[in-house]
Amino acid sequence: MTDRREVAIVPWPGPGPSAEDGLSGLLTAYHLRTEEEKGEPVPDAGALPDRYRAEILDPRTAFANDVVLVALSGGEAVGCLVVTAPVEERSEVKRLWTAPSSRGRGVASELIGAALARCAEDGVSTVGLSVWKWRTGAIALYERLGFAVTESWDEREDLVCMERAV
Repeated sequence: MTDRREVAIVPWPGPGPSAEDGLSGLLTAYHLRTEEEKGEPVPDAGALPDRYRAEILDPRTAFANDVVLVALSGGEAVGCLVVTAPVEERSEVKRLWTAPSSRGRGVASELIGAALARCAEDGVSTVGLSVWKWRTGAIALYERLGFAVTESWDEREDLVCMERAV
């Protein structure tokens, strides 16, 4: 039977230690999985590229100008998402991650919904994101949530760029 505990989306840093403590773990899992999928697996967070280690070790500095949302379930951080600070009424969604044990429960959809609501409050008119082409499940989710493939703004091979109006 699947655990269907309620999920709360909270801004980070948040009111409780779960979001604070859980964000680094979620970012670590995200980056380790991404490097593995790119064919460049690393044994642990210490072996990640500097820019990713900086996010894990000091997310306050790494995301100082951004909005970070954490999904909590049963007091545990089970998902995260970063929305970049708006530039010319446009923001990007980055670092969307749901812990494998919480997938299939709508966590990612709730995080994106909360991000879009926050963007609307901040006067953002367009939200973009990039996703690796092999993450077909994520691409399908983004399409269901109104994102469409657009011309790439990123030079990295195998990235699909998507956007939607807020």
